[in-house]
Amino acid sequence: MSTASNPYRGFRFPAEIISEAVWLYHCFSLSLREVELMLAARGVEVSYETIREWGLRFGRDFANTLKRRRSKPGDKWFLDEVFIRIRGKQHYLWRAVDQNRVVLDILVQSRRNTKAAKRFFRKLLKGLRYAPGVVVTDKLKSYAAAKREMKLDSEHRQSRYLDNRCEVSHQPTRRRERHMKRFKSSRQAQRFLSIHSRIHNHFQLRRHLISASEYRTARARALAGWREVTGLAQVS
Repeated sequence: MSTASNPYRGFRFPAEIISEAVWLYHCFSLSLREVELMLAARGVEVSYETIREWGLRFGRDFANTLKRRRSKPGDKWFLDEVFIRIRGKQHYLWRAVDQNRVVLDILVQSRRNTKAAKRFFRKLLKGLRYAPGVVVTDKLKSYAAAKREMKLDSEHRQSRYLDNRCEVSHQPTRRRERHMKRFKSSRQAQRFLSIHSRIHNHFQLRRHLISASEYRTARARALAGWREVTGLAQVS
């Protein structure tokens, strides 16, 4: 990697340590202090506040690069929303996944009405630049109203159980929410979860659905992709 394009220039620690810290924090349910302790066990003396700054500085770039590098998602979207409590006030986390459980996008909002559903639809369509063939949701009427107002031609399937794929994808978020003792603001939740969902999703290989050899190949591919995203492939 050339000096001019090196994003790690000026940092005291090398790229390997910085990317390792960001990876640990966003891929596993670890607190900043636990990541600090794990790095200390490896002989790296760094404070949890520094790790926080690394996550803010590099996490967004890593997540955006992973999003650009991923193959085109499927045309069957599963949408769901769960409540999250922020400073005593109830908010809603809207999430969309495709038929392969790839997280398409998330959005934290304070409402669960038609206006909020339209805003989430617009965010999805702007980011993916194509309309789905099928949209699967629960029986919340806001989805149908928003789809009708936006004149989407996609088939809409509403059922209490059909969107289980999306409901299951909320589980890593719930674990992080408990571990972080809830989010401090809607902005912090949106920023963290948009990074976490893409990095965490990159390493979810569905081990129970593939053979051991396929899993090893997929794991090696995921790790190699991470090295390219973080710039370690060029550094080495």
